[in-house]
Amino acid sequence: MFSHIMLGSNDLEASKKFYDAILGTLGYEPGVIRGDSCVYATPTGVFILKTPLNGEPATHGNGSTFGFAIKTPELVHAWHEAGVANGGTPCENPPGERNGPAGRLYLAYLRDPSGNKLCGTHRLA
Repeated sequence: MFSHIMLGSNDLEASKKFYDAILGTLGYEPGVIRGDSCVYATPTGVFILKTPLNGEPATHGNGSTFGFAIKTPELVHAWHEAGVANGGTPCENPPGERNGPAGRLYLAYLRDPSGNKLCGTHRLA
């Protein structure tokens, strides 16, 4: 459904460190800095961190969450720990199982160094 996702960053090096850690726990290669962007390319899509083109500070979207599909609850937990250890901030409830309209999920929430809200998601059977 998506070709790419781009998030604004106020500190590209801090953002790269954070995303290298959380995406590395999921088996992805470190991002590559190209000018004012850091790119994570996969066979199914591209994730980009970028300083805003208009020169204004990057801000997070109120009500926005970017979710990462993760293979196991253990990897969700490792993803969360890697994020906290590398400049992320825990938010919402602690990692764990949630039941709701989308079914049974194992979730963990973080804010990245620029304040973007992320969710590590594993769908339970």
